[in-house]
Amino acid sequence: MPIYDFKTRILIEKGWSDDKKYCVTTPYGKKYLLRISTIEKQDRKRVEFEMMQCVEALGVPMCKPIEFGICDEGVYFLQSWIEGKDFEEILTTLTDTEQYSYGIEAGQILKHIHTIPAPNTQEEWEARFNRKIERKIQMYKDCPIKYENGQFFIDYINANRYLLKSRPQCYQHGDYHVGNMMIDYDGKLQIIDFDRDDFGDPWEEFNRIVWCAQKSPLFASGMVNGYFDENVPMDFWRLLALYISSNTLSSIPWAIPFGQSEIDTMKNQAKEVLEWYNNMQNPVPSWYKDA
Repeated sequence: MPIYDFKTRILIEKGWSDDKKYCVTTPYGKKYLLRISTIEKQDRKRVEFEMMQCVEALGVPMCKPIEFGICDEGVYFLQSWIEGKDFEEILTTLTDTEQYSYGIEAGQILKHIHTIPAPNTQEEWEARFNRKIERKIQMYKDCPIKYENGQFFIDYINANRYLLKSRPQCYQHGDYHVGNMMIDYDGKLQIIDFDRDDFGDPWEEFNRIVWCAQKSPLFASGMVNGYFDENVPMDFWRLLALYISSNTLSSIPWAIPFGQSEIDTMKNQAKEVLEWYNNMQNPVPSWYKDA
């Protein structure tokens, strides 16, 4: 399907991706999502395309990979167009029961995605993530802006690194939260934006649940309960608190180039995280409601 055959091409401004995204329409009226990346990303995008094919083969409701190739503008990636609404925009308009039910579904979908194994050549998780931790702690220490009580995150990480030992690894969506979900016009949850996919500890995938819990504690609780079939191990909570601490530390250096608004967002989020975890004294966050 040559990408120059489209009748219309409308730029999509939303999202943090470096890709250029368009809603394109064929002469026959069929819509697709067209993503265009720089040619340097060709290998990375080919792997993303192939892995999305693996996810689609599992029956996961998602933006389906259609075609991948090279064009004048770089690398193009054609995906199915989902007619629906951004999930995070409608989540808080739903009833408590609906929010929790969609959370259960999101957790079950994620569990399904995690059945795709990591390659045998994948580096051992403990060594890899410890390097990431060291880098994030150093970035935070070098950062001119600090969180109030940010040391609690560093202390928690250092006290719980041992939990990284012998963790299994699998395929990860890479950015699994309400901002990368849609509801189609049949009311079905759809997963989008796989462009940060990776391999790693399946439990690390929950590190973005902060965004879900801020929006809807019921959805976030349902997601955890759906994933674990309502039998959540305590080690999950301990590790998740480590992953969230690590992410939170790096959020402030990340936010600085985007200006004061993003800095304030991350400061407020860090404050809220510390409240959930009682200054990292309780690994089970206060937003969690068990089944």
